[in-house]
Amino acid sequence: MPFFVSAAQPGDHLQRPNSRISLAPSSQGTSSNMVYTMKIYVDGGCRRNGRSDAVAAAAACIKNKWGKYRIRARYITDDPTNQRAEITAIIMALELALAKYKNDLDEMPLMDVEIFSDSRYAVNCMKTWIYKWCRNGWMNSAGNPVANRDLIEEASDLDDQVKEIGTVEYTWIPRSENEVADGACNRAMDALEKENRRYYDSSSDDDYY
Repeated sequence: MPFFVSAAQPGDHLQRPNSRISLAPSSQGTSSNMVYTMKIYVDGGCRRNGRSDAVAAAAACIKNKWGKYRIRARYITDDPTNQRAEITAIIMALELALAKYKNDLDEMPLMDVEIFSDSRYAVNCMKTWIYKWCRNGWMNSAGNPVANRDLIEEASDLDDQVKEIGTVEYTWIPRSENEVADGACNRAMDALEKENRRYYDSSSDDDYY
């Protein structure tokens, strides 16, 4: 299966106003008789979460009607944490859906997108919590600023774009049903650790694990 890794750069999430994907013609011009279904499995992970030597990655895997997967993975280089990796995976899935519509679908069908994640945090963010946080001025139930607001707002913006051309649903699944995305995420972290290890070993005699 093809496997691609890209690195998210610090500040990428600040570019939303200028990176909105053009979906012309608008959803009003879509063919109401045609529906294009996308099933995307996502995962994000972080090793040594909360430590200065943490490494994190996210993956999004499109499953086609023949059961084959197209895989994308991304390193999380800006404040790597497990939660940020999980939300980044959602962002990647939404980006893939929008890119598919813009680049590959000439008939302008309605999009029917379902994103599967084994992260209850990510699914709840997109289905429930984000609406409460917006009403509460981005303060959580404890009265503190919402963590990862930058990425959640980015995901929300992309979610709005997909809903202009169809529907998007977020479905929680157990990890045992998310093996492809989980494997892609772990391979990306393996690759990132190898890069870090080569650099670390060249400058230190300490153990790296």
